[in-house]
Amino acid sequence: MTFKDRSRAYRNDLSFSKRVPDGDAISRNICDHCGLINYENPKIVAGVVAVWQDRILMCRRAIEPRLGFWTLPAGFMENNETIAEGAAREAREEACAEVETNALIGVYNVARISQVQIFYRAKLVSDDIAVGPESAEVALFAWDDIPWDNLAFPSVYWALQHYRETKDRGSFVPFSEPADWAATPGFEALAARYKND
Repeated sequence: MTFKDRSRAYRNDLSFSKRVPDGDAISRNICDHCGLINYENPKIVAGVVAVWQDRILMCRRAIEPRLGFWTLPAGFMENNETIAEGAAREAREEACAEVETNALIGVYNVARISQVQIFYRAKLVSDDIAVGPESAEVALFAWDDIPWDNLAFPSVYWALQHYRETKDRGSFVPFSEPADWAATPGFEALAARYKND
């Protein structure tokens, strides 16, 4: 969202400076010419743990970040869609898969990258899947065949574990991220990178 800052007069050249606008408490980038305030807020990611006959749909990433690693269908929400609609759209985009979402598995705060990642359980309408533009490969994995050593993101691990914990339950309280994301098995190198930043 953008709003015009009226805390002072503006010059005619285009430039941004960081300051606290009137009525706010956080420093923002504000256009020195027109007062446009550039609000930078967390992004919402919607995804699914989609299943066909006890096999889980996964995509090997064809884009950065984490090119070549396996993930669940998930991505940034678009305007004018619900979270469940966004999660289903991501399954179509990444794996050409039609899904029916049901229970909310978890809401994972990933503060280090300013994201909130939300995953649903979903049922694949059919096993008709194919590579989408952001995927190098798509596959249906039995639990023991999931490429645990090559998962793209800690939230993929969490969603998979939380899915398994609840797959036979009709209702449950959605999960959240662990207290220490860096302790997620398989993500030691990623955690070390963030500790050194």
